[in-house]
Amino acid sequence: MNPILIDKVSAITKNLKLKHQQIIMNDPNTALPCEMGTVLVAKVLDDKRVYNELELPSGRLSKLKKGDIITVALGQRRALKGFVGDLPKSLNPNDVIHLLNMGGVAGECTSANTTEVGNPLRIRVLGAIIDKDGRSLNINQNTIYSPKKDMSSNVPLIIVTGTSMDSGKTTVAVEITKTLTRMGMKLAGTKLTGVGALRDIYKMQDYGVYNAVSFVDAGITSTANIDDKTMADVTRGALDYLSNDNPDAIIIEFGDGLMGKYGVNAILQMPEIQKNVRLHIGCASDPIGAIGLAEGCKNIGIPIDVISGPVTDNDVGKAIIKDELDVIVYNAFNPSTEWIDLVISRWLHAYQLSA
Repeated sequence: MNPILIDKVSAITKNLKLKHQQIIMNDPNTALPCEMGTVLVAKVLDDKRVYNELELPSGRLSKLKKGDIITVALGQRRALKGFVGDLPKSLNPNDVIHLLNMGGVAGECTSANTTEVGNPLRIRVLGAIIDKDGRSLNINQNTIYSPKKDMSSNVPLIIVTGTSMDSGKTTVAVEITKTLTRMGMKLAGTKLTGVGALRDIYKMQDYGVYNAVSFVDAGITSTANIDDKTMADVTRGALDYLSNDNPDAIIIEFGDGLMGKYGVNAILQMPEIQKNVRLHIGCASDPIGAIGLAEGCKNIGIPIDVISGPVTDNDVGKAIIKDELDVIVYNAFNPSTEWIDLVISRWLHAYQLSA
């Protein structure tokens, strides 16, 4: 066990409030824990031109260079347009693994969309950070909320789903948030699925959400391949936590898509979610995706009210959606106010909002 100076602390470890000097377990003959959330110190082995930044706890992105000493936490990823990675089956100091996302989630990459993100950044494990009791540190040792078996919250929900990553969910979520907060609504926000990073949560707060959490705040680095029961418990915990200050509504952004491996489908099927949803925005890049998303959500009992995303960027996509679906079409770059009538009709009696 030796002290080490860390150059960059990753966003995934933000609740631990790590300092730049830490004690690590670094005996090369001692196996390190391979559990989700295990916090490691690693050395960057490559210089890259794309996907070469690390998100810090502040939300700022810092460019990574060969030789940088960083913190990471173990997790999985199943990105359609990025990296696919798993927890290592065994791990010792000096082993080489990969950085799977900008937030600092690391594991063994098994597949990559190299045309967009290049090869995964290799990192050499220097050791596991230990706590004051000599135990290996895990992000689940300091959380903001805990999973729950039952949910008491009846706060109305605004949910944003999509066909996949990069389908426009965050863009429309912040635009909707900005409009509603300007109307006088008090909004909380959460991201319940995806791989750990802070930028989407910070964007919600930039546009008026007064409190926001994600699955990271329950000690989870990534919701990839997590079982349905755990996802439901995490969802109940997040919504009950955010309901403590009596928001007018909670806006939920779902990372990944309806058919991905991140637990979106499982959460949307929860009765507690379905009964509280007042507005459902679906995002897609093309008409077939939008129609498939709408049909899929309707089949599981949570129909879409508004379609947004790149499919609405010009009149071609808008016309197809209007012909095929009974929904409002909304483009976040050229926002209309048609959807506000729907919001007012569902909230006016409770919150006395003025149009």
